[in-house]
Amino acid sequence: MLAKLQSDSIAVFGAGVMGRSITALALGRGVDVVLVDVSDDVLRDARAEITQQMRHGQLMGAFPAGRTPGTLTTTLSGEDATDAGVVIEAITEDASLKARLMAEISRTIPAGVPLITNTSGIPIAELAKSVRRPAELAGVHFMNPAYLIEMVEVVRGPQTGDDAMAAVLSFLERLGKKTVVVRDAPGFVTSRLLHPMINEAARIVAEGTASVESVDRLMHGCLGHPTGPLRTADLIGLDNLADALRLLAERTGNSTFEPCELLMEKVRRGDLGRKTGRGFYDYGEVLS
Repeated sequence: MLAKLQSDSIAVFGAGVMGRSITALALGRGVDVVLVDVSDDVLRDARAEITQQMRHGQLMGAFPAGRTPGTLTTTLSGEDATDAGVVIEAITEDASLKARLMAEISRTIPAGVPLITNTSGIPIAELAKSVRRPAELAGVHFMNPAYLIEMVEVVRGPQTGDDAMAAVLSFLERLGKKTVVVRDAPGFVTSRLLHPMINEAARIVAEGTASVESVDRLMHGCLGHPTGPLRTADLIGLDNLADALRLLAERTGNSTFEPCELLMEKVRRGDLGRKTGRGFYDYGEVLS
């Protein structure tokens, strides 16, 4: 039985784009968060951006009116996460780095604490090989910005236990999320559909068929895509997208999923999207 489900705090490992967004979501719902990273500078920037995101979330009506926000603690030590009721891994989409971190987390947190990986497409069965208690591991694919997008994709690995699934779903309900549970597979559902679409949109631009703006306008106006695939790519982070596409190509054996040259050009230049101020669009200034 998962014993710590009533804990008032969670731990988030990784203070990058998704770690910050998930943290803002939890804080806005009154949940205390311990945010762990390896860099003081990253944590300082994260704290400032999370404050901005919470203001944005409040303006957008994303948080319950009158709810007292949770308390944010930032730390360089995973040992400070041992009292958390749920632990979320939210580092970059690199299978070896995720596996190494989750092995460390698994050695530290007590038995009975659900461990969530925020992977966008690495099979849970693969990551489960690195943890001591694979029955307590599940995938939750939060979309960015996590504090605004209401639905999440929940991935049940082959070894994920009933207690862990119940705990994870209960936690997500507390965060105000609607959930869809899917089976484990490379890319799951959302990444398997979205990331190749973005890749193909970038190829269309590279071939000169249409501009970035035209592709997004057509996808929005004709097919109802909320922002267009290339503006969405900038929000995801082009480096994260390229990593996810490579992983998808490797694990499915489908070479058409390899990131296209235009996408890789932008990554090599450091034009990674909104977080660097420029990607497919120019945002005018670097966003922390």
